[in-house]
Amino acid sequence: MIKSFDELLNLAKSKGPKKISVAVAEDKEVLGAVKACKDLNMIDPILVGEESKIKNIAYEIGFDLSDVKVIDEKDTVQASRTATELVHKGEGDILMKGLVDTSIIMKQVLDKEIGLRTGRIISHVAVFDVETYHKVFFVTDAAMNISPDLEQKKGIIENAVELAHSLGIEKPKVAVIGAKEKVSPKMEATVHAKELTDMYKRGEITDCIVEGPFALDNAVSKEAALHKGIKSSVAGDADILLVPNIDAGNVLYKSLTFLAKAKSAGIILGAKAPIVLTSRADNQEAKIHSIALGVLLASK
Repeated sequence: MIKSFDELLNLAKSKGPKKISVAVAEDKEVLGAVKACKDLNMIDPILVGEESKIKNIAYEIGFDLSDVKVIDEKDTVQASRTATELVHKGEGDILMKGLVDTSIIMKQVLDKEIGLRTGRIISHVAVFDVETYHKVFFVTDAAMNISPDLEQKKGIIENAVELAHSLGIEKPKVAVIGAKEKVSPKMEATVHAKELTDMYKRGEITDCIVEGPFALDNAVSKEAALHKGIKSSVAGDADILLVPNIDAGNVLYKSLTFLAKAKSAGIILGAKAPIVLTSRADNQEAKIHSIALGVLLASK
């Protein structure tokens, strides 16, 4: 069980270095995170973007590029395409978004010719380290899938479980979140939770424990679960919180980040390689942690 991001970084250091292909790399926060991870010997970066800008920023932050491959490409779409193609060809283990819109890089990821499609659902997992919880935990999906159906939620769970395994969590506990603990036909999230739990019991979802529906308090607080009379190995000890839709996930993500001051990381799963796709609002620390997740997943 990983209890903090310090442990996460130490584990990633032991698995590196992995080749990371950075699309449109001329961004100070991104290059700062890449430098920090390279200094820890986690990654061997390939920087794709406008070379003069990359070198100016690198000089400004003290990033020695003498042993770093830089590919000069001023056009953001082409830079994203080149960075993705490097990973497609196996010349990179991880793809990272730089100073480019998510829609542009994801279009390259989904490209049939040079992309990273697998047939699995592509989903986002956020990982949090917050003082009020006894271990790191995952929230999915807060960024990619708007209103996933039952089968898509199954795939989202499977992606998150794969990430959990790469962090050494052998049997992650998945709490399917809704607004209440009882199944109501009027609340799709609770119906899906019951069906996903049944899938797990039938052996259709493996290598984890799936239970639900849970209101958020019962998933993260044993005391709250006891007050409600909920007997569950997942209650109060969840590793993965499966949210019902992107609205719930995004609100939870930003509440944890801005109100609880949680440390965070994020990764895109379900492609041929991990995709580090952080928000421009994310600080450098979040980007470093996200790269560490990519390293662990690429090492699996």
